[in-house]
Amino acid sequence: MHAVEELQKDVWGVPDLDVVPLTHLVATKQAGGVLIGAFDGDALVGFVYGFHGYERGQFAHHSHMLGVKPAYRNFDLGRRLKLAQRDHVVAQGIELITWTFDPLQTLNAYFNFHKLGVVADRYLRDFYGEDATSFLHQTGTDRLWVSWFLTKENVNRVVSTEVAPLLQIDAEDLPQRNDLTDDENISIEIPGDIDALQQRSMETALKWRSETRWAFTTAFNAGYFVSGFTREQQFGRYLLSKHGVQI
Repeated sequence: MHAVEELQKDVWGVPDLDVVPLTHLVATKQAGGVLIGAFDGDALVGFVYGFHGYERGQFAHHSHMLGVKPAYRNFDLGRRLKLAQRDHVVAQGIELITWTFDPLQTLNAYFNFHKLGVVADRYLRDFYGEDATSFLHQTGTDRLWVSWFLTKENVNRVVSTEVAPLLQIDAEDLPQRNDLTDDENISIEIPGDIDALQQRSMETALKWRSETRWAFTTAFNAGYFVSGFTREQQFGRYLLSKHGVQI
């Protein structure tokens, strides 16, 4: 657990004040939470951590953190840690795992929606507050809240990629709004690499934050949910539908 403390700083660059400490890890695990590590010999190189919750009338497990050392990110450890977490949670009689992530991160979106089959219908503005506490929060802390139904069929094929975009990327990497249609399926596009874009132009990155905030909020208020994600060469595309799963 001391190694988990250090790994949090290594992966996310958070200050000591924001590290989940050993005392909290001990208490949560004793109360039924899940803490699983990935090791290279005796060295901790990744972990997943979560605790029990109650959502929409049912017990759930909230997966608060999943971290892998940068040098070990090509070994499928993230997926293997999530599957191990799923096995532990199912053994406890729980059928739902939830977590949050930054919707501008294409790799995380692809991992969550395409590989694991989560769905989402909640957009949380400034989830961790407006002040940045790590290098990952320079464009704010807006998050998508995703739901992973452990006993339901993967739903990420509900919609086609050939749908009308509510928000799309133009030739200059800027977001372009479109009117919301009455179509059953729509999409929201994001840059392929928001971190690289942020290095080139913080103004453009902040524009993407505000415009995706508008797009997700508009879509969710209209009854859509995110059911999939695809990656193209220069951008990523969220796929949204009004039908296919009951969240």
